[in-house]
Amino acid sequence: MIKDLYQSADWKKEKHAPAIDILEKETDKKVKIEVSVGKDIAHPNTSAHHIVWIDVYFLPEGSKFPYQIGRYDFLAHGASIEGPDTSSVYTEPVVQLTMKTSKGGTIFASSYCNIHGLWESSLELRF
Repeated sequence: MIKDLYQSADWKKEKHAPAIDILEKETDKKVKIEVSVGKDIAHPNTSAHHIVWIDVYFLPEGSKFPYQIGRYDFLAHGASIEGPDTSSVYTEPVVQLTMKTSKGGTIFASSYCNIHGLWESSLELRF
């Protein structure tokens, strides 16, 4: 099962599990969220070792299935026609999004490291 491949605890010297932060909760039920990998300890961002993508889901209270609210691919990791790590362009695995919901629930995030696989985390959203 794919669920058995997800890891949720950080290990070694870098952070892999996505960090979820609620930046704002507005009165009209808009919620601004930031998801990042390497918040406390930077994750490598090289051609050979990087975060490929982050997915964000929301499971409203009382719902059976989550909604996918964002998918973010990180495509620049220092590679150029001259070879690996020869470019000055690197995308950082940090995303901000705003969603609108009338219910609390759980925000889930997953990420993929090209070396260390799948990672997940979650955060409760309460009004």
